[in-house]
Amino acid sequence: MKPVKDIDVSESREIDELLKRMYESGGFVAKKVGVAVDILEKMLREESCLKFLSFPACIIATGTRGVIKELVKRRIFDVVITTCGTLDHDLARSFKEYYHGSFLMNDAELREKGISRLGNVLVPNESYGLIIEEKMRSFLDEVYKQDKELATYELAWELGEFIGKADSILYWAWKNKIPTLIPGITDGAVGYHLWEFYQKHKDFKINVLKDEQLLSDLVWGAKKSGALILGGGISKHHVIWWNALKDGLDYAAYITTAAEWDGSLSGARMREAVSWKQLKKDAKYVTLEGDVTVLLPLITEALLKRLSSH
Repeated sequence: MKPVKDIDVSESREIDELLKRMYESGGFVAKKVGVAVDILEKMLREESCLKFLSFPACIIATGTRGVIKELVKRRIFDVVITTCGTLDHDLARSFKEYYHGSFLMNDAELREKGISRLGNVLVPNESYGLIIEEKMRSFLDEVYKQDKELATYELAWELGEFIGKADSILYWAWKNKIPTLIPGITDGAVGYHLWEFYQKHKDFKINVLKDEQLLSDLVWGAKKSGALILGGGISKHHVIWWNALKDGLDYAAYITTAAEWDGSLSGARMREAVSWKQLKKDAKYVTLEGDVTVLLPLITEALLKRLSSH
């Protein structure tokens, strides 16, 4: 029996020390944060482990983009799986600003002003649709001269090189040659412009089966595998699906705000993945219920501190 300890915040401390105290507190998600850091540290230190990072696009509209960028810049993970909106937001924010808003704003008024609301983030038309259209047209004209068929990870690399800015996730994915795969590539503004370009260039192709071949080669070539999974949906499923073909992940930390009682993949806790052979029976895993924009910065700060101190 381990006693519950109160979290001492009487003095400022290093973030890793705070997370250790959160673990010792024994209470609810606070303890799970400490567990997640321990699991992820073990996963990241294991050289023979193939490391996945998956996330949905919405967090890239927030300052959490900077946390993801740093993880990619430092080559913490080997493979990224995300959604088309990540390309949208990373491209758009490399050239234009998004703004603070509120969940309670009048959406009809915002529409009249040409502003879209993503939660409590405001996205003016010129910061999203217009800038993406402008950049994608010049980008695709250049890419088409070099290559008429691309996997989504090759598209992401090309787009990262095109962006050419150090605050971009895609830039560092290209720089470090970290495959960034988008299984739902047509579900977003970038995907729409791929389709629009195809209308006049019928020999232009996005080859998603080339993505799957890469994933097959990586998964079957790895001794072990692990994942930090942020949110659910297609990016989560693509990670656990491919690892199910090889008896499952050895490590996993999953952050979600979804409920499990509706049977959704997003709500499914990692323990359910054991039954699908997406997670090994003896795997180290944890599900954290909470907001990625709160939990990921805490976890990342602690992880980077630990990895740099050994």
